Amino acid sequence: MVKLNKIYTRTGDDGTSGLVDGSRVSKHAPRMVAIGDVDELNSALGLAVIALGDSVFAADLLRVQNDLFDLGADIATPGDDFTPSEMSLRIVSSQVDWLEARIDAMNDALPPLTSFILPGGSPAAAAVHLARAIARRAERSLVAASVDASINPAARIYINRLSDFLFVLARRINDGNDPLWVPGASR
Repeated sequence: MVKLNKIYTRTGDDGTSGLVDGSRVSKHAPRMVAIGDVDELNSALGLAVIALGDSVFAADLLRVQNDLFDLGADIATPGDDFTPSEMSLRIVSSQVDWLEARIDAMNDALPPLTSFILPGGSPAAAAVHLARAIARRAERSLVAASVDASINPAARIYINRLSDFLFVLARRINDGNDPLWVPGASR
C-alpha cells in the first residue's frame, strides 16, 4: 500500500533518486531515464484515455496505465531475482499474454495493411500514436539500462509488445481508415 503524506522530501536535491531497495542512483542513470520514459508514456496514455471517453479502448488503456506503474516499480527494483513477491513488484508473462490477446482480437477486425500509415486519423488515434512513439523510446531506454543493470526480461518483452498493442489500437480506433503514406507525394 502506497501512502504519501508529504510530496517533497528534499532527498533528491543532490541529483539522486531512491530505488526500491533504498539505494540511491543519479537521476541521469540509465535505469532512471527508463523509469522517466515509462512515466511520460503513462501520462501520454492519460491524454488518450480522455480522448477516448467512455469506451472499451479507454478501459484497456486504464489497465495498461496500471501495468506501467508495475513496470516502473520493476525497473526501480535492483537485483537478479525477478520473481514477484510482496516486496518485489515484477512484470509477469500474463501481462504480456493479455496484450497479445487484445492485439489479436483488435487485428482480426481490421483490413490488412497495404501501406505504411501516417500517425493520426482521429484525435484519439493520434494520441495513441504519440504514446506508441514514447513507448518505443521507453523500450530503447530500458534496453540501454539493461547493459549495466539486471532488468527483468519480462519487462523488456512487455514494453516491446505494448508498442505493438498501441499501433493496432490506433488502427482500431480509426476503424481501419488510417491515413496512408504516399511515397514521394511531395516531390
